[in-house]
Amino acid sequence: MTAKIALFIPSLMPGGVQRVMLNLSRGLAERGCQVDIVLAQAAGPFLERVPAGVRVVDLRAGRVLASLPALVRYLRSERPSSMLSAQPHCNLVAIWARTLARPGMRLVVSEHGYTTSALQNSRRLADRFLPFLMRRFYRRADAVAAVSRGTAEDLAARSGLPLERIAVVHNPVVAPEIEELARLPLAHPWFAAGAPPVLLAAGRMHPAKDYPTLLRAFADLRSRRAARLVILGDGKQRPELEALAASLGIAADVDMPGFADNPFAFMARCAALVLSSRWEGFGNVLVEAMACGAQVVSTDCPGGPAEILENGKYGRLAPVGDAPALAAAIESALDDPLPPEQIRTRARAFSIEAATEKYLRLLTGERDG
Repeated sequence: MTAKIALFIPSLMPGGVQRVMLNLSRGLAERGCQVDIVLAQAAGPFLERVPAGVRVVDLRAGRVLASLPALVRYLRSERPSSMLSAQPHCNLVAIWARTLARPGMRLVVSEHGYTTSALQNSRRLADRFLPFLMRRFYRRADAVAAVSRGTAEDLAARSGLPLERIAVVHNPVVAPEIEELARLPLAHPWFAAGAPPVLLAAGRMHPAKDYPTLLRAFADLRSRRAARLVILGDGKQRPELEALAASLGIAADVDMPGFADNPFAFMARCAALVLSSRWEGFGNVLVEAMACGAQVVSTDCPGGPAEILENGKYGRLAPVGDAPALAAAIESALDDPLPPEQIRTRARAFSIEAATEKYLRLLTGERDG
């Protein structure tokens, strides 16, 4: 009998969790599963990226909590054999919906972020109650997954779950077509032959990404050598970042073109990909850049980066929030690059196939973590 699996997330707005779930839906569908991506609200440009054969279910709710009645109805009518949810709000609603619907369904909840840092930096009053709710309800799930060992340890501390009960499943990041997309032409003038080296950053302009430290590190580096910086992404911090670049005197060498349809073309041509985050659940962008053979530099922040880089074996690490140290790490990557094939080989450990196999075992009950 074909397994029917539901993947429950808020929407398909651009984000790391959304990319993970889309890649996982593809992997599960290729394994012959019937897959529904169940959305609190079917919104976001990633709707266009839903793989062939995967159905989108729109619960038509403005917020995740408001989707509870519609999710109960979905579970009762469609009766999936298992469901995977992601992020605390969705995880809680999934647990409550399963309890109310009583569909005999297996439920796996997953954490993709470093919960402690996210909650400490959240301004939403409701988020203060999340640790209590996680402790009260997460144990009702059949299995719990986290995207890195650091995330699992943080989740255990927040939820009260034994660490051994949390399965570490690295994100499904590397798809076969990445190398092909990386070879596509790139029209950006800074990547022309003979131009100064271009550093790349990619991700939403959010305090977690700590782009101010990146800009200060770039200014430090730029004072000693020619270089340019491209930041792919957007967000509420854009005016602040543009003002900081101007005050540092580096605006002419910094470009912020927004989100790119094909970031892999940038990654394949950059001198180094730099992740300046204060915390990360995993660090998808590091793996994406590594799959393109790029040099990578990251802060040694809580979460997944040091795990991905094996504590510096596959890329440079610098302390969080330390602009001079980040500049030195970038300079080291430029002056003494690692062999690209060595970097690509490490990236292949985070393939869609590898993650799909692990999630499928959790979803079918073959292994509870």
